[in-house]
Amino acid sequence: MTTPAAAGAPEEDLWSSMLSNVASSKRLPQKSILVLGGGADEQKEFVDALGGFTSDSRKQNRRPPVANEFALGYTYLDVLDAEQEDVLARLGLYLVSSPTPAFSPLLKPLFTPELLSDTLIVLLLDWRTPWTWLRQTRRWIRLLRNIFSQLGDDSKEALEEVMKAWEARPRNFGETGAVQVPGAAPEVQIPLGPGEFDEPLGLPLLVVCQNADKIEILERERGWKEEEFDFVLQFMRTILLKHGASLIYTSPSIPSSLQSLVYTCLSLPVSSKQTLRHNVIERERVLVPPSWDSWGKIRVLRDFDVEGVGSGWSVDIDFSPSSATDPNLDAPVDGGAVELFEEVIRDSRSEDQLAALRPKGAIEMPPVDLQDFLGQQLELLETRKEDEKAGPGGGAGQGASAGGVGLGGARNAMGTVGLGETDSRVRDHVGPVQFNVGGIQVDADDMLRRIRDRDEAATIDPASGGVPGASPTSPGGRDGQSQNEVLAQFFTSLINKKGAGAKGGMGGSTK
Repeated sequence: MTTPAAAGAPEEDLWSSMLSNVASSKRLPQKSILVLGGGADEQKEFVDALGGFTSDSRKQNRRPPVANEFALGYTYLDVLDAEQEDVLARLGLYLVSSPTPAFSPLLKPLFTPELLSDTLIVLLLDWRTPWTWLRQTRRWIRLLRNIFSQLGDDSKEALEEVMKAWEARPRNFGETGAVQVPGAAPEVQIPLGPGEFDEPLGLPLLVVCQNADKIEILERERGWKEEEFDFVLQFMRTILLKHGASLIYTSPSIPSSLQSLVYTCLSLPVSSKQTLRHNVIERERVLVPPSWDSWGKIRVLRDFDVEGVGSGWSVDIDFSPSSATDPNLDAPVDGGAVELFEEVIRDSRSEDQLAALRPKGAIEMPPVDLQDFLGQQLELLETRKEDEKAGPGGGAGQGASAGGVGLGGARNAMGTVGLGETDSRVRDHVGPVQFNVGGIQVDADDMLRRIRDRDEAATIDPASGGVPGASPTSPGGRDGQSQNEVLAQFFTSLINKKGAGAKGGMGGSTK
């Protein structure tokens, strides 16, 4: 005879089994995305673009918080169905901004055998600083390789299985974005091309180049041409092909296929409205899906040394760290691709920012120190005084010449262009010539006009109604008198004339 407790034991096991089955059926698939690079704002932009959060989106209430102000940040996103109602999977996003070896202990727990098969690595680059792309990518690749070399055997085996599965994907996988349906007829497998998966990282890699709208600024203000943009694109496609990685350009103001590309890399269902198509023509909408690119497709854009760049990149990322805990991720190498890239794509911030705005053939004069300029002008003034004291031998012509040289020296010394009066085309092109003396903005043309007017006034004969006391042969005055003395005599004569006129008037009235 069984006791009630014994009779209830099978019922408890039955209920536990049923609840466990229901809980497992309701459990959401978990996917992980490791976001590397970018600042706090750039990472939030990526999360918003991946989740489809816009200013007028009705999903704003589902927007999760993003905690990425410190070493390792985290947030999550829900993968919804076509009706945006049911949750199909959950994405856990881990955010790291700096490729610092000190962060390795924070990243190692993310690479367990259970998580590796559902993990995607996303590297964020910025079009505001494209000259840093190769160096940043090299640092992250070296850091990841150093971490993977310290994992256990189970994790290393999981990495190899993930890479084998990626290499076995059909070559046209990225063109349609369709996931292989289980039980369907297998597609014809095309062998890997040259340079493809030469340097398997261990996990799928996606490179996101943000702020593609800054391309126009590079073209307008930095003088970039199509050759530079094509060079950057071909370089990135060549090195990413060695890792089997994909590439996309994004911009906050331009809709992109970022969500579809991420879902495709994680084998998540993609909406039929979000077809994934490659694009290497529109420079602000570039999209290179996984398992699509090849050396032949890279050469179509422009003649490019894919073999040399690929070999140089292998040299760059193949290094032996001197210390497992603090490796030198910037250790230089000879014959690497980073050096070649930075020779062509230089940091334009270190150059003159107005170089692209200057018209061709413009004349430039290097500026001199203000004190040196004032010293030169003092010498010219002293020379002019000596010429004035010399009498008729140092006439007004010399004084005017000295003034003209002084003004020309002022223009050249202050970094402006000396203009001839006869060359109207240059005057119209450059505009008024001005320079700053002691914090006062001076118009060179106006100063020249005043000097000439003064010299002309000083040479007018008194008999002609001009300023008395000046002589054509002497800029200072009659018989070597200084200009101050001449002016004093002039005003004294005016006073005397006024006095004589008043007396004459009074005498007439008495008569």
